[in-house]
Amino acid sequence: QVHLVESGGGLVQAGGTLRLSCEAPGRTVSTYTMGWFRQSPGKARDFVAAINRSGGDIYYADSVKGRFTISRDNVKDTVYLQMNSLKPEDTAIYYCNAAGSMSTMGVPGFDSWGQGTQVTVSS
Repeated sequence: QVHLVESGGGLVQAGGTLRLSCEAPGRTVSTYTMGWFRQSPGKARDFVAAINRSGGDIYYADSVKGRFTISRDNVKDTVYLQMNSLKPEDTAIYYCNAAGSMSTMGVPGFDSWGQGTQVTVSS
Protein backbone atom coordinates (compact mmCIF):
# COMPACT_ATOMS: atom_id res chain seq x y z
CA GLN A 1 0.00 0.00 0.00
CA VAL A 2 1.17 3.52 -0.83
CA HIS A 3 -0.44 6.84 0.06
CA LEU A 4 -1.28 8.79 -3.11
CA VAL A 5 -2.24 12.44 -3.44
CA GLU A 6 -3.89 13.86 -6.53
CA SER A 7 -4.00 17.53 -7.48
CA GLY A 8 -4.89 19.74 -10.42
CA GLY A 9 -8.63 19.28 -10.65
CA GLY A 10 -11.03 22.15 -11.04
CA LEU A 11 -13.76 23.76 -13.09
CA VAL A 12 -13.14 24.32 -16.80
CA GLN A 13 -15.25 25.09 -19.83
CA ALA A 14 -15.80 22.56 -22.56
CA GLY A 15 -12.81 22.51 -24.87
CA GLY A 16 -10.46 23.52 -22.10
CA THR A 17 -7.50 21.77 -20.57
CA LEU A 18 -6.38 20.55 -17.17
CA ARG A 19 -3.35 18.66 -15.95
CA LEU A 20 -3.70 16.32 -13.03
CA SER A 21 -0.75 15.25 -10.91
CA CYS A 22 -0.27 12.29 -8.59
CA GLU A 23 2.43 11.96 -5.98
CA ALA A 24 3.26 9.66 -3.10
CA PRO A 25 4.61 11.89 -0.33
CA GLY A 26 7.70 10.36 1.22
CA ARG A 27 7.63 7.47 -1.23
CA THR A 28 8.64 6.82 -4.78
CA VAL A 29 6.15 5.96 -7.52
CA SER A 30 8.90 4.86 -9.88
CA THR A 31 8.50 1.22 -8.86
CA TYR A 32 4.78 1.11 -9.61
CA THR A 33 2.62 0.83 -12.64
CA MET A 34 0.42 3.91 -12.39
CA GLY A 35 -3.05 4.63 -13.61
CA TRP A 36 -5.93 7.06 -13.59
CA PHE A 37 -9.57 6.15 -13.09
CA ARG A 38 -12.66 8.30 -12.82
CA GLN A 39 -16.07 8.05 -11.24
CA SER A 40 -19.20 10.06 -11.93
CA PRO A 41 -22.14 10.18 -9.50
CA GLY A 42 -24.13 6.98 -9.62
CA LYS A 43 -21.66 5.23 -11.89
CA ALA A 44 -18.88 2.73 -11.45
CA ARG A 45 -15.25 3.74 -11.30
CA ASP A 46 -13.89 3.52 -14.85
CA PHE A 47 -10.40 3.09 -16.21
CA VAL A 48 -8.95 6.14 -17.95
CA ALA A 49 -5.25 5.51 -18.59
CA ALA A 50 -2.27 3.55 -17.33
CA ILE A 51 1.49 3.63 -17.73
CA ASN A 52 4.07 1.04 -16.74
CA ARG A 53 7.25 1.70 -14.74
CA SER A 54 9.40 2.64 -17.71
CA GLY A 55 6.69 4.52 -19.57
CA GLY A 56 7.04 2.15 -22.49
CA ASP A 57 3.55 0.66 -22.19
CA ILE A 58 0.62 3.05 -22.13
CA TYR A 59 -3.08 2.32 -22.39
CA TYR A 60 -6.13 4.55 -22.71
CA ALA A 61 -9.86 4.15 -22.54
CA ASP A 62 -11.41 4.64 -25.95
CA SER A 63 -13.36 7.62 -24.64
CA VAL A 64 -10.19 9.63 -23.97
CA LYS A 65 -7.85 8.50 -26.74
CA GLY A 66 -6.43 11.43 -28.64
CA ARG A 67 -7.44 13.90 -25.92
CA PHE A 68 -5.71 12.70 -22.73
CA THR A 69 -2.04 11.90 -22.22
CA ILE A 70 -0.60 10.01 -19.27
CA SER A 71 3.06 10.51 -18.45
CA ARG A 72 5.45 10.07 -15.57
CA ASP A 73 8.56 11.75 -14.28
CA ASN A 74 10.41 9.19 -12.18
CA VAL A 75 12.89 11.82 -11.03
CA LYS A 76 10.11 14.02 -9.65
CA ASP A 77 8.16 10.92 -8.57
CA THR A 78 5.06 12.30 -10.19
CA VAL A 79 2.52 10.95 -12.64
CA TYR A 80 0.50 13.28 -14.82
CA LEU A 81 -2.72 13.21 -16.78
CA GLN A 82 -2.87 15.94 -19.39
CA MET A 83 -6.48 16.44 -20.40
CA ASN A 84 -7.23 18.41 -23.55
CA SER A 85 -10.46 19.12 -25.42
CA LEU A 86 -12.44 18.43 -22.29
CA LYS A 87 -16.12 17.54 -22.61
CA PRO A 88 -18.94 17.79 -20.07
CA GLU A 89 -19.00 13.98 -19.97
CA ASP A 90 -15.46 14.05 -18.58
CA THR A 91 -16.87 15.49 -15.37
CA ALA A 92 -15.95 13.10 -12.56
CA ILE A 93 -13.74 12.52 -9.58
CA TYR A 94 -10.37 11.39 -10.91
CA TYR A 95 -8.41 8.86 -8.89
CA CYS A 96 -4.76 7.91 -9.09
CA ASN A 97 -3.84 4.24 -8.77
CA ALA A 98 -0.56 2.49 -8.05
CA ALA A 99 -0.15 -1.20 -8.74
CA GLY A 100 2.60 -3.76 -9.06
CA SER A 101 1.67 -4.44 -12.65
CA MET A 102 -1.02 -3.84 -15.26
CA SER A 103 -2.63 -7.13 -14.32
CA THR A 104 -3.11 -6.15 -10.67
CA MET A 105 -4.35 -2.62 -11.30
CA GLY A 106 -7.85 -2.30 -9.92
CA VAL A 107 -7.63 -5.61 -8.06
CA PRO A 108 -8.64 -5.10 -4.42
CA GLY A 109 -5.75 -5.67 -2.07
CA PHE A 110 -3.15 -5.45 -4.81
CA ASP A 111 -3.16 -1.75 -5.51
CA SER A 112 -3.47 1.67 -3.85
CA TRP A 113 -5.77 4.62 -4.45
CA GLY A 114 -5.64 8.32 -3.83
CA GLN A 115 -8.62 10.23 -2.47
CA GLY A 116 -9.42 11.79 -5.80
CA THR A 117 -9.65 15.22 -7.36
CA GLN A 118 -12.82 16.71 -8.80
CA VAL A 119 -12.91 17.69 -12.46
CA THR A 120 -15.95 19.61 -13.64
CA VAL A 121 -16.43 20.56 -17.28
CA SER A 122 -19.16 23.08 -18.02
CA SER A 123 -20.94 23.23 -21.36
